[in-house]
Amino acid sequence: MILVNTDYISGKELETLSLVKGSTIQTKNALRDISQGFKTLVGGELVAYNEMMNDARALATKRMVEEAEALGADAVVNIRYASSAIMQAAAEVIAYGTAVKIK
Repeated sequence: MILVNTDYISGKELETLSLVKGSTIQTKNALRDISQGFKTLVGGELVAYNEMMNDARALATKRMVEEAEALGADAVVNIRYASSAIMQAAAEVIAYGTAVKIK
């Protein structure tokens, strides 16, 4: 499966199949949340949240690819990511793009 954030693949003619997406909502456990809260007092990177968001993007991408594969796609073009806070310490990540077949 080819994944690109452009609306084309160099040298390939594409047939558009459908919009595909994958999403997840992730949160950290309460103890990790408290420890990250203390980090805001001294500053610095919130490593636990960074890991959570990386895991969420990977899972959302995996789900998007699975949806594209179910359509018989060879690639997903014009991939985008979006995230939003659902509640304190929980975030939704969505990956979306256009499933295409290479002619």
